[in-house]
Amino acid sequence: MNLQRLNMPHWPEYELIDSGDFEKLERFGDFVLRRPEPQALWPKALPERNWVEMAQASFSRKSEKDPENGHWTLSKNMPDRWMMPYKSKALHLQFRLALTSFKHVGIFPEQAANWEYMAQALKGKSGASVLNLFAYTGAASLAARQLGADVVHVDSIKAVVSWSRENMEHSRLDGIRWVVEDAFKFVQREVRRGKVYEGLILDPPAYGRGPSGEKWVLERQINELIALCAQLLAPKHSFFILNTYSMGLSPVITENLIRTHFGQATYDSASSGELLLTDRAGRHLPTGNYLRFSR
Repeated sequence: MNLQRLNMPHWPEYELIDSGDFEKLERFGDFVLRRPEPQALWPKALPERNWVEMAQASFSRKSEKDPENGHWTLSKNMPDRWMMPYKSKALHLQFRLALTSFKHVGIFPEQAANWEYMAQALKGKSGASVLNLFAYTGAASLAARQLGADVVHVDSIKAVVSWSRENMEHSRLDGIRWVVEDAFKFVQREVRRGKVYEGLILDPPAYGRGPSGEKWVLERQINELIALCAQLLAPKHSFFILNTYSMGLSPVITENLIRTHFGQATYDSASSGELLLTDRAGRHLPTGNYLRFSR
């Protein structure tokens, strides 16, 4: 297993300007946002007046007991929706961003490192079948589709799947299969059907609910999910990407699960570690853990 710190590739439209005191100041395209960040334990590099002057939208928590929900305070010219492109040698995507009541905006910039990884994994494999689970607003689905894959996109929230479809249309793509369902149930059914995929992308939350109230708890169900994925993934010419955002889940845990369910050879070829964003002062902000391999 190769442990790494994985920084976001160059993306001119995104910048982590500053971080600290449990907050982050970010630029998404033409707009600067101020949001809570529980991982930013260090002091800010810029004075408070700079944050106030620069931020065009600031998120305030509803309460300390409910840190993920709250409201935005906007400057006069700040829209609640806007477009942001992603361009690289292999990809040209368009994302519709929005200010949500749970502080997210529809994109996780650090994931660009995984989109570029897919560009290598899918090179020369037009028509490869890719399953994106807990797929949110579909950035990875769009990337895989633009790279020539046949993509199945699974998320339990209908409104989020509709957002993903918008992103597909803005990116001038088509042909993604949309599934509004509990991801765990979908995987169980695909295994029973004997389905095989050449690519699996997993971005499971720490906690969640399916469309029929199905309960998802990462620590309790990740073992069985990885075991099922080992049956779904093609034994050759395939790739696997797992992202985890639970602060309590060490990368060592997912490494052990891969060794157990995919075998020693796959474990030896995999890379694992932290996804990072870097602010102007050079401080690295950890945003989550990743594990991935190609075979």
